[in-house]
Amino acid sequence: MAHMRIVSWNVNGLRACVKKGFLGFLETSRADVVGIQELRALPEQLPPEVRAPRGWHAYFVPAERKGYSGVALFCRTPPTRIETALGIDEYDVEGRLVIAHFGRMAIANVYFPKGSGTDRDNSRVPYKLGFYQALFRRLQQLKRRGPVFVMGDYNTAHTALDLARPKTNAKTSGFLPEERAEFTRWLDAGWSDTFRRAHPGEPGHYTWWRQWGNARADNVGWRIDYVLASRAAQRLVRDAFVWPDVTGSDHCPVGVDIVR
Repeated sequence: MAHMRIVSWNVNGLRACVKKGFLGFLETSRADVVGIQELRALPEQLPPEVRAPRGWHAYFVPAERKGYSGVALFCRTPPTRIETALGIDEYDVEGRLVIAHFGRMAIANVYFPKGSGTDRDNSRVPYKLGFYQALFRRLQQLKRRGPVFVMGDYNTAHTALDLARPKTNAKTSGFLPEERAEFTRWLDAGWSDTFRRAHPGEPGHYTWWRQWGNARADNVGWRIDYVLASRAAQRLVRDAFVWPDVTGSDHCPVGVDIVR
């Protein structure tokens, strides 16, 4: 049986994260697949050693808007096929999806939209939920072929256990009832939250912290980065983890160890 480690990390701008040690992380993570979100760069804006790190196959899906969104995937073994679009322009222009196929197994790396607009309102919630629903339809088809893992920044804390201040964030995008209900819909359809499955009921596990007010040092955070697994994929999971000690971004990496 082959062991495989899959890691997801919102790097909050890859160029900035490279200056804080991203390439070293790639090597020390002992990962086979690393998905990053919030690329915020075009491939040609990246130094050559980031565009094509030694020993890795790299795939970049930037947003059309410069300095915004974008995802990338680093794989030790080249996938048999790569998908980078849902086929819906309003979502695809934001560079939010890359799916790597390894034979029958698929790994989706996703940067789910925020629901908050530029005015700190909740104006983007309909767009966010529309993206969730369009991706869900694609993934439901995909899981008929084989195991599917869906990693990334979901921008939603599912339950009160998943953020330090649930009461004060009841009307904040990321913890709105309709966002949480959409996440529940995925779980009800057979997708599992791999980390919560491995650590049921444990509080204090977060993946994102505000960049002010000592939030990270005080562990006042949110768990909004996940690896979800289809039923067939969950059977392959041996461990699920959050790495809060890895710095370089306002998020920390999350991942799973699997056997194939």
